[in-house]
Amino acid sequence: MTIRLTSIILVASFLGFSSPAILADAMTDWQRAVVEKVRAKQGYPRLAVARQIEGRAKVRLTVAADGTISNYEILEATGEDVLDRAIPPLIGKLSPLPPLPGGQSEMTFVLPLNWSLD
Repeated sequence: MTIRLTSIILVASFLGFSSPAILADAMTDWQRAVVEKVRAKQGYPRLAVARQIEGRAKVRLTVAADGTISNYEILEATGEDVLDRAIPPLIGKLSPLPPLPGGQSEMTFVLPLNWSLD
């Protein structure tokens, strides 16, 4: 059995970039860094593995300029208590994220989380 955890940044709102090309490059690099951090920190609860529980969730994060997660909201829970209880500790492990690119003061985006057994 292979355990697969994936996350991709779906939606982001941007403030304060002057050049679209700089925005694209800096944002792409930042998103990659965030995805790598999520992959490194997101665990698969043992009970969920033992019971072969899978799920997907969506979490809205608000991030300050220094990368600190200032707020989060679970937009879509997995519906599985063991996975849903893993979300708040994961957010704590993720903060801080890399500093925001391009001098942005704040950004809000939706982080999809996936717990999948293959």
